[in-house]
Amino acid sequence: MTTFWSLWIIVITVGTLLGCAALLVWCVKDKTGVEEGKDMGHEYDGIREINNPLPKWWTYLFIGTFVFAAIYLALYPGLGNFKGLLGWQSSDQTVRSLTASKASIEAAQKNRALVQYAKELDDAQSYFGEEFKKLAYQSGGTDLRPLPDIAADSDALNVGQRLFLQNCAQCHGSDARGQKGFPNLTDEAWLYGGEPEAIITTIRHGRIGEMPSWKEALGEQGVKEVVSYTLSLSGRSVNAREAEAGKTRFVVCAACHGTDGKGNPAVGAPDLTDQYWLFGGSRADVTETVMHGRSGVMPAWLDILGEDKVQLVAAYVWSLSNSDTME
Repeated sequence: MTTFWSLWIIVITVGTLLGCAALLVWCVKDKTGVEEGKDMGHEYDGIREINNPLPKWWTYLFIGTFVFAAIYLALYPGLGNFKGLLGWQSSDQTVRSLTASKASIEAAQKNRALVQYAKELDDAQSYFGEEFKKLAYQSGGTDLRPLPDIAADSDALNVGQRLFLQNCAQCHGSDARGQKGFPNLTDEAWLYGGEPEAIITTIRHGRIGEMPSWKEALGEQGVKEVVSYTLSLSGRSVNAREAEAGKTRFVVCAACHGTDGKGNPAVGAPDLTDQYWLFGGSRADVTETVMHGRSGVMPAWLDILGEDKVQLVAAYVWSLSNSDTME
């Protein structure tokens, strides 16, 4: 914060407190010239005004709020750039990366600095850390439990669901059904594979997917033909002549999607023969995809959640599309 804005906040804060204090002093002093408890000579709707002072308890309570404000502003940050005598802060606002954030948190925990975020993480780890490990690892061992075993444990599955809601629902939705551009995790369409290890790898290390733009290479007519052929792969009714021409041009797409259009989980290329469309399956949506390309990033969660929580989230995600095998 610049010096100007720091001073601006200090002036407004202190000025408001002093103004309220002056108003209280003015109200406490009797300037009416009428003896306390006597009639002021005013009447409205049958109600007479009596010269009664402010209640003592109310006045003392008001004074108490000033004392509290002075102590609070001295101990905690609030007056511009003043950090407070205790050195407390909600979090380190200087970090700009995950690595810097982790280093800042570790330093705060090690030095017992009054950083609220670091303290809450430390408290949570102390309170819940062992419980997470019990649910994610084999009993008494160091090997992680297989996802089907975790999914069959109702306690572990409930914890995995809550971790999902806290960290994954922003993109995939609270029901995990996704939205345009974010995969539905409850169906059978998996860009990188729906096997347990594939799901764990995705959550651990994240994914970066990119569909290049083909507008320059194919031209508008070429894009139109490729779109027609692509839609025909999933049984859609299209112009047969365009689809036939698009089949020849599809060779540039086959490198990722395969000659049969069934995709390739190794590179995250979707199956074009089913009815699942990540960015929409209308002709306009598919044309947009081929014309301008698509890009997407799934962040890595290992450094954020840790191995045990990754395992619990992965088990919950796996269970969403494998409920029949769990019965």
